[in-house]
Amino acid sequence: MNRTIKDAPVKRYHYDSHAQLRAHLTDFVSAYNFGRRLKSLRGLTLYEAIYKAWSAEPGRFRSNPLHQIPGPNI
Repeated sequence: MNRTIKDAPVKRYHYDSHAQLRAHLTDFVSAYNFGRRLKSLRGLTLYEAIYKAWSAEPGRFRSNPLHQIPGPNI
């Protein structure tokens, strides 16, 4: 993970302040963790696991979980 962080945002972009770097790293790590496939979920991403649970048993959810997942513009 350290190498991924260093190669992706830190070495490719120039930041005017430490706050900009911190904000970009937070966004990058969130996106990386959200799209990562997990062994405990049998190779599914978090999004895929939530969708699979909702499609199997929609009564367990109060609302459609697909509407709660942030998109590319948020």
